[in-house]
Amino acid sequence: MSDTAQSTIKETIEKNDVVLFMKGTSSMPQCGFSSRIAGVLNFLNISWLDINVLADENLRQGIKDFSDWPTIPQMYVKGEFVGGCDIITDMMLTGELDKLLETNNIKFDKDAADKVREANS
Repeated sequence: MSDTAQSTIKETIEKNDVVLFMKGTSSMPQCGFSSRIAGVLNFLNISWLDINVLADENLRQGIKDFSDWPTIPQMYVKGEFVGGCDIITDMMLTGELDKLLETNNIKFDKDAADKVREANS
């Protein structure tokens, strides 16, 4: 991985509370997994940054090397790698995501989170 990609990734996750490295953008995801996480973040009314890895091959490979995680999307909260689609989905359904957001003082719509769990129970 290029040092530029490494430093860009590090700087991005340190400066933004919630970052999703995804295929596409928040308004136009380019894969179902990216779309699912973007949907959760948007539905919970979380302020987050989308990074389109399809726009930069160095970044696309760089984020995989950075996290030592082979797939995209990848979500970071307060500089820490949280996981990909399956992990975020599970955390959403178990309430773990709420706890992570609360612990890190990230504003989100708790009622919306409860509605998601209700609809999936």
